[in-house]
Amino acid sequence: MPLPKREFWMREAIQALPNLISPCPFEAFGTAIVNHTGPHDELVCIGANAISSGNPTLHGEIAAINNCTAVLSDPNGKYRLSPAEILEAYKDFTLYTTAEPCPMCASAIRWAGFRECVFGTSIATLAKFGWSQIDLTSHDLFKHTAGLKTRTKLLGGVLSDETDGLFAWQFDEHVQCPAGCERGDAQRICSPTPLDSAKHTKTEL
Repeated sequence: MPLPKREFWMREAIQALPNLISPCPFEAFGTAIVNHTGPHDELVCIGANAISSGNPTLHGEIAAINNCTAVLSDPNGKYRLSPAEILEAYKDFTLYTTAEPCPMCASAIRWAGFRECVFGTSIATLAKFGWSQIDLTSHDLFKHTAGLKTRTKLLGGVLSDETDGLFAWQFDEHVQCPAGCERGDAQRICSPTPLDSAKHTKTEL
């Protein structure tokens, strides 16, 4: 697949953040799940980190998988799939995520049987920026899933020149905020600029 197409869908994962949370969320882990197998690429659902809800498992990838299951099973929606059909559908989907999946999310991706997993910022880069991480890469975890009946292609570093900036500012007050955000009195926090805040509306999927 041409790299510009990968980058287009990675930007959809980035766009999940302002669509679902904020233009400059602290945990900037956004996900887009796409079907590339039909005649036209199709965005199935999006998700964003929601551990602020009190559920520590709601990383961006898990939130997106939950959203997709709801979208695919909705009796009044476009797909109206049965549980068995949903589980089969995941084999056609590509998951785009702004950062490399942690072991929990990488395991969920493999259990779901995604066709592909594409990420931006690596776990090593997250750790360099100060994010607490379990020291196990998706590549290493995937090597231990040979017993599953599905295979998931893993592709990293896509649009990392843009995704890295989403994670670099949280623990270093000298790093510039993402575009459309600025630091206030609390130097660790990047908040929407007044103009961007006025334009922003939160949507749900």
